[in-house]
Amino acid sequence: MSSKTNWIPEIMYEDADEGSSSIPFVMVPEEEEMPTLLYIFESRQTGEFEPGLDGEEVPVVQWDLHQYADMLILKERVDSDTYDTIRVALGLDPLEDAVKKGQGITQGVRNNLNI
Repeated sequence: MSSKTNWIPEIMYEDADEGSSSIPFVMVPEEEEMPTLLYIFESRQTGEFEPGLDGEEVPVVQWDLHQYADMLILKERVDSDTYDTIRVALGLDPLEDAVKKGQGITQGVRNNLNI
């Protein structure tokens, strides 16, 4: 379900203190929903320059548009084989393999904590 307002999500990061997460977050207002797809421009200087308004050298920047989909939405709306194909295309393990690896990690932590 999409929102009818002009709300624009802002990607935010915690302060780079030791121990903080490097994973960005979006503060979603109560009346809004997290977008199912985010569009983000990649900006790179090309190494070339062109004259600016006052004749100064201005770096040429290449802009490429990327789209990032919510994996939870894909998991809910596509069959499991397609979902695994998408995961593998993104460099992830198929879901069943990832779950098994996660369970192994959790057990290792429990063993280290003697739980």
